[in-house]
Amino acid sequence: MIKKSTMEIGKGMAREEQETTAMEPLSPVSRLFVSPSLYCFIIFTLGFQTRCNQSSIVEGVKNTWIKLPRFSSKVEIKKNGKAFWIPVSVRIEDHVIVPDIDYSNIENPDQFIEDYTSNIADTPMDMSRPLWELHLLNIKTSNAESLAIGKFHHSLGDGMSLMSLLLASSRKTSDPEAFPTTAATKKHVDSNIKVWWLVGRFWFMLRVIFITVIEMFKYLLTLCFMRDTKTPLMGKTGDRIRSSKVIHRIISFDDVKLVKNTMEMKVNDVLLGMTQAGLSRYLKKKSVFINLRADTKIEELANMMAKDSKCRWGNFVGFVMFPLWIRSEADSLEYVRRAKSIMDIKKLSMEPLLCYGLIKFTMKIFGEQAAETLSKRIFDHTTLSFSNVLGPDEEISFFDHPMSYVAASAIGGPQALIIHYVSYVNKIVINLAVDTTVIPDPHLLCDDLVESLDIIKLAAMKKGVHKMEV
Repeated sequence: MIKKSTMEIGKGMAREEQETTAMEPLSPVSRLFVSPSLYCFIIFTLGFQTRCNQSSIVEGVKNTWIKLPRFSSKVEIKKNGKAFWIPVSVRIEDHVIVPDIDYSNIENPDQFIEDYTSNIADTPMDMSRPLWELHLLNIKTSNAESLAIGKFHHSLGDGMSLMSLLLASSRKTSDPEAFPTTAATKKHVDSNIKVWWLVGRFWFMLRVIFITVIEMFKYLLTLCFMRDTKTPLMGKTGDRIRSSKVIHRIISFDDVKLVKNTMEMKVNDVLLGMTQAGLSRYLKKKSVFINLRADTKIEELANMMAKDSKCRWGNFVGFVMFPLWIRSEADSLEYVRRAKSIMDIKKLSMEPLLCYGLIKFTMKIFGEQAAETLSKRIFDHTTLSFSNVLGPDEEISFFDHPMSYVAASAIGGPQALIIHYVSYVNKIVINLAVDTTVIPDPHLLCDDLVESLDIIKLAAMKKGVHKMEV
């Protein structure tokens, strides 16, 4: 008995030593996301084309996601205020949830899902275990036969990391052994260009430096005292979102591409222009946060889950102050023209990288409280957050479930409105996360965004016809 007890004590000491050595500090941005004033998480919905085989998804998650360190670790804040990832044992039933619901009594499935999602958003996460959960619902809606609704704390990773996780957990429906692909483009440089390339590169660097100085000056002015014009869209200074509502709407990616090709611009320019037009319409009736990460390679993430290898993962985000053009325009194409004009300048600026570096520097030198105050001040002085994430460009299946759409939105912080766009094959999903005490009618705002795209598309079609006639 004594010998056995000694062995158990020895094992306990070994476990304690292993847990101590396995502790990993949170990254600077992840530490901000667990702070009370910037507490943030991501709500996402996966729509399936078939009924949900719950055991298949549970088994898939058990064999993949749980092997990721952050999905099998809890966040623990030490007495000195520093936060660490602490590895723990994961009970799959605590994280993959199958609610006991009588679906036969649900009259409006779409409204039920909207209420269910908003309820998840308003329910605090249990910080004593890994910060993620996945709800499986066998309910047919207007866009899917069944659904998976997830809630991930933003400290786990940014939008690009989590999209990469989805893709690494999926396979092409046309080839069940192949990973999905996205429509990301690769730039090729002509190696034959020599002297003119060097001259052009030098001029390019001068422009980058000049524009970066100007944009950082604007950023510092916003940080110190400049604020967005007060509108009904702005959250109350110092308040956190008290009552959240998450809604989404599916639009045609082909409509966006039509405007993009006619106007010779990027998809992001069209979505920004559409957003400006929609907000203008909404405000007539009664700056912006971006992701810096390139796609995490899907194969690397799949290997990480299968072989315990490593790949780039986490939060890599910065700020870009984008002045929204909120006014009534007779020519609807002016919204996308202005969006492209401003974004062309912003793309030459190193503002987001420097802002990310500023947060890290502030946290390292002055502490977490100073970095939190700095970040919160930017959110308090701006109206909304905007981002878009590129999804797969062909049909995929998630643990043998063919998907019909992907919706996702971040929620948290002092802003009353967060807008995300997520693409899937020939669809784009508009995602709105709102504070209902500030924006009580998010469906009206969503309608205005959709109507604005229709108006812009018609104007682009007329422009295209006019070009052909000329």
